[in-house]
Amino acid sequence: MKILVTGAAGMIGRKLVERLSRDGTLGGKPIESMTLVDVVDSPVPEGAPPSRPIVCDFADKGVAETLIAERPDVIFHLAAIVSGDAEANFEKGYRVNFNGSWSLLEAVRLEGQKEPYKPRFVFASTLAVFGPPFPESIPDDFAPTPSTSYGTQKAMIELMLADYSRKGFVDGVGVRLPTICIRPGKPNKAASSFFSGILREPLNGMEANLPVGDDVRHWFASPRAAVGFFITAATIDTAPLGVRRSMTMPGVSATVGEEIEALRKAAGDAAVARIKRVDDPFVAQIVKGWAGRYDAKAARDLGFTAERNFGEIIKVYQEDEMA
Repeated sequence: MKILVTGAAGMIGRKLVERLSRDGTLGGKPIESMTLVDVVDSPVPEGAPPSRPIVCDFADKGVAETLIAERPDVIFHLAAIVSGDAEANFEKGYRVNFNGSWSLLEAVRLEGQKEPYKPRFVFASTLAVFGPPFPESIPDDFAPTPSTSYGTQKAMIELMLADYSRKGFVDGVGVRLPTICIRPGKPNKAASSFFSGILREPLNGMEANLPVGDDVRHWFASPRAAVGFFITAATIDTAPLGVRRSMTMPGVSATVGEEIEALRKAAGDAAVARIKRVDDPFVAQIVKGWAGRYDAKAARDLGFTAERNFGEIIKVYQEDEMA
């Protein structure tokens, strides 16, 4: 089995590659090779199957065709411009998140015209495809009406993924990720970055800025759960999906205040005291357009799983990053 991972140097991409390398198989089939694509060099874990890191911008002209010419059996498409950056840099977001993703789908379609070819195409989507007004809990059939450029770009590719799957060009699965928390490393340009920062930095003895109020509710899962989402998406029977190829992933619904109390329970008052409240109207406006609770029944019924509470999410970070 040949595997292509875009965004392989990103946090989730690295952890996914580590998991694939550790397992050595996907869906019971041995992994023959991996192609790891990102704008920076992608690390290759020790003991990985034969792997080829490629440093490039997958949205550049001709790159998608080159990557798909190897006819990977499974494509994990994780590469993207994150939410805050896509909102602040309109053309950049559309060039990468929409045009680049469309180029990959088109490259698969054109490759299949030479000789039959239909890979599993796992797409990293987002809850930002939904926009207000929200019910108390978002059901699986809630209409995507994004209120940001990032959400719009992802929603457009969700529609294309469904159409290319309907036409038989790919076997697509869209994974609408919760906010992944606690992200290791440094903050990124995602508007949701503070959700991890107000836990990660205090747990490591540093101060963190909180730009929203304690009553802001959101939907979360750990990096470990995120990797599990992608593995499951690559191996499930897609027949039950029908024409709806993108699903909201399971997660934990929690307010910022509940996050902070979980931190207090895990690390004490001293850690909580490191959170500094600041005003950031740009982030607050984006976050206002996000819902805080989802049903995710379709994904759970197909075997996707996540943590049950925020204490478990903090424990995953302590085990995977601090141990």
